[in-house]
Amino acid sequence: MTLKAIRYSQGRLEVLDQLLLPAKTEYVPIDTVQDGWNAIKSMQVRGAPAIAIVGCLSLAVELYRKQFASVRNLVEFCVNSLDFLVTARPTAVNIRTAADQLRGISTSLLEQNEISVDSAKARIIKEIESMLMKDVADNTAIGDYGAADMMQKCHKNRLNILTHCNTGSLATAGYGTALGVVRSLQKQGNLEHCFFNETRPYCQGSRLTAYEVVTEKIPSTLICDSAAASLMASGKVDAICTGADRVAANGDTANKIGTYMLAVLAKHHNIPFYIAAPATTCDMAIASGKDIVIEERDADEITMIQGHRISPLGTNCWNPAFDVTPAELITGGIITERGVFKPAELKAALAQQG
Repeated sequence: MTLKAIRYSQGRLEVLDQLLLPAKTEYVPIDTVQDGWNAIKSMQVRGAPAIAIVGCLSLAVELYRKQFASVRNLVEFCVNSLDFLVTARPTAVNIRTAADQLRGISTSLLEQNEISVDSAKARIIKEIESMLMKDVADNTAIGDYGAADMMQKCHKNRLNILTHCNTGSLATAGYGTALGVVRSLQKQGNLEHCFFNETRPYCQGSRLTAYEVVTEKIPSTLICDSAAASLMASGKVDAICTGADRVAANGDTANKIGTYMLAVLAKHHNIPFYIAAPATTCDMAIASGKDIVIEERDADEITMIQGHRISPLGTNCWNPAFDVTPAELITGGIITERGVFKPAELKAALAQQG
């Protein structure tokens, strides 16, 4: 069984409410752009690829139901909606990349004097809907490229992998990025075990990755974030692979808080450290990780767990949602749907492949 975070058919969108997992499996309808923004902001849906897809699909759903007096009115609505959706989570670049692509397509329709409103609307919707299938194909390619590279570098028949946060079907349209690599290793008979961090404070590992690996019977073990160093020292980790929310031109990578810590530990223990992310996560307009805006979230995410207070009122908190891993610590490589690249080679490789 493969989990689906996103259910979509023409004009109808539902997302799995990840705030309720693992206690309850419940899908919530997304009928408008505002609904999409709310689901992204509240983290009912999360993961950079899934954020982009749900945001854009929320626009498609509203377009199905909305009438426009002219192509210009249609384009203005699309552009304003895309600008709004991007504000929901500022660190993840995928939604901005998708918004820029759709903005370009939408505004180009203004140059087609003979196009009708219905035809223009259909063109935009078709472009959005194609993103869903492309994401699954890209993720499968990421998984297969990553698995092959790890097998080549680790010189073992079966690998023990450590991952962080949730980067599987719940974070994408399907299959996953870093967890997609784990899936590909299992598919090929080369996975010994998958270790995964709980990923405080939102517990994406203990709530979401655990939900996926248990459902799909992937051999795995949950560990506390603070146990990662001891696990590496024990010799039980052959490679570490995480996802990414934004990769800068020099290869610096923003990902869930705690990723940088793992990369430092991996360097000390001589364990290859990989980033797995689609090319849409790579932001070549940003020179380095110093230029990436890091989202800071509410203190309640640290001081409370599912509505239960675990720290006294008045406790001061610092709650960055992401950290930046310097390129030199990404020793295994950056895995994309186009291949595995050293951080220093990524910009040129993506430009060459278009």
